[in-house]
Parts: sequence; structure tokens; C-alpha cells
Amino acid sequence: MPGNSRRKGAVRKAGSKKGPTVGSGGQRRQGLEGRGPTPKAEERPYHPAAKRKAASDRREDGPARKRAPIRSKEKSFEVIGGRNSVVEALRADIPVTTVYLSSRIESDERTREILRAVTDRALPLLEVSKAELDKLTDGGVHQGVALQVPAYAYVRPEDLLELASESGHTPLIVALDGVTDPRNLGAALRSAGAFGADGVVVPQRRAAGVTASAWKVSAGAAARVPVARATNLVRALETYKAAGCFVVGLDGEGPDTIGEFNLAAEPLVIVCGSEGKGLSRLVREKCDLIVSIPIASAVESLNAGVAVGIALYEVSRRRQA
Repeated sequence: MPGNSRRKGAVRKAGSKKGPTVGSGGQRRQGLEGRGPTPKAEERPYHPAAKRKAASDRREDGPARKRAPIRSKEKSFEVIGGRNSVVEALRADIPVTTVYLSSRIESDERTREILRAVTDRALPLLEVSKAELDKLTDGGVHQGVALQVPAYAYVRPEDLLELASESGHTPLIVALDGVTDPRNLGAALRSAGAFGADGVVVPQRRAAGVTASAWKVSAGAAARVPVARATNLVRALETYKAAGCFVVGLDGEGPDTIGEFNLAAEPLVIVCGSEGKGLSRLVREKCDLIVSIPIASAVESLNAGVAVGIALYEVSRRRQA
């Protein structure tokens, strides 16, 4: 400081790099001044609160930002195992990505038909071991042969009415309410194919889809019977009713039995629930009639696949009569 320049070390020596300096000369005065009050969190650019506020302002003032597309968790392909299922899929001309054949498969009429189809259509054929087939089919029964096919192409619920109209017969549709076991769906598809149903409707959520297990149980019927996915099953039933269909629900406690059923000749939608929960309340309210299947008292209930088969057989029998 001035007035104390005689203090040892207060003045640099003449030979120093920066030259002689007395005091600070006010060079650090700004650093000694206060910076004022701390700004709010929203006013600090890198604070999370400021970033949230800026994002909120952009949403309110700026143009709407596009959301990132939701990626589907469903697989883009399915593997069908079993000789009958593979033969039926090939007969239906389903687009096949790859045919897998066990290196030690026993030849029969079905395997020969598969090889003929592979040759005629120039399909990719891979010879693999049994262990590799077990892995491809998730341990399912494949009988030494499997197909890789694109994911199942569902139709709309309204399309089933159009298919019935094009075929020139009275509509007969099966709807499954909350059936989550793909084997029950496969059994329902097999029954639908056997008794001339126009298709099967399943809800988009909390329900089984056409997976490899459904393909296997359907014994290839999934290649011939269309499956529709409904965003809302109740609305789909309302659409069918508006088109002139009678909606009939299957329930073990129904007031009428399937033997007393007198609407077989009419356009029908047969609705079956899961074995445990049965029909949901909203679906039951949309049914025009609730019927039951008489069974022995020792058996508590039938699974959905068996119940659908019995109901379709009774409708088919009455329509033929």
C-alpha cells in the first residue's frame, strides 16, 4: 500500500519480469465487490429447474413437438413347429422366410410334401440339429421340422362380416373374451375351421395372440381361419349387433342350455370367456342371450377351446338340419 512501500517485499525489484509495482493499484477491486443476491433456480441456465421451465415454455408457445414412435415389443416373425402345422402353412401359401429340417428326420408323406413345396417354391432350406430345433421352437414339439414366417397379419373385426358376405352364407363369428392361453386360441381356431366359422375375434390387450403355440394347437387352421384384433371388444360386439348379428354368450350359469338354442339359423357371434373368470361384465351386458353347456357335476368347467368347439358343432348341426 502507498505509505508502506518501504516494507520488505512491498516493491518488486527492478530486474523482475513485471517491473516495480507499488500496491495493487485497484487491480483486484472488482474481485472484492459483492455479486449481489443469488439468482433463482429458474434463472440459472444449467439448473434442472431452469431446463424444466424452458421445456414448459416451448410446449406452450412453440409448435407441438413430435413424439418418438413407440416401438412394438412383438416379434417380427414366428416359428411354426410340427409336421401338420408346417404342411398346412405351406398349402396356404404363407410367405416363408426359412424352412428348418432335422438332419436325422424320419421320412413320411408329410415330410415328402414339405420337400416338394420347398423345391417348387425355391424356399431357403437349412438342415439343423435337434438341439437347434429345440431352441428355435422354445422346447416345443417340432417333429423335426419348423418354419420361420412373418408375424401374423390380423384383420379388422368388420372384415369378417365382409368375408361372410362374399362367401354367400350366414355369418358365424367367434369372439374370445380375456382368453390368455394361446393353446385355447389354437383350439378355437381349429374348431372354427372345422365347423365353417368366418373367423375369430380377440381383444388387442390382455388376450392371447396367434403365436407359435397357437399355430401348433390349431394344426394349421390358423392359415385358413382369419383372426381379427379388436381395440375394444365391447365396441366390436356393438358393430356386429348393428349389422344384424345376434350375440350369444357361453356361461356355465346361463339360464338356457345349448340344446334349447333356437337362433342357429341367424347371423351369430358366439362369445366365450376364460375358464376362470368367464365373461366380463360389459361383454355380458352386450349379449342378447346367455347359454350354458350341460356337464357332469364332477367337472367344474370347460376350457374355452372345448366350449367353443361344442357350441360351433351345435350351430352347425342345427343349420344343416
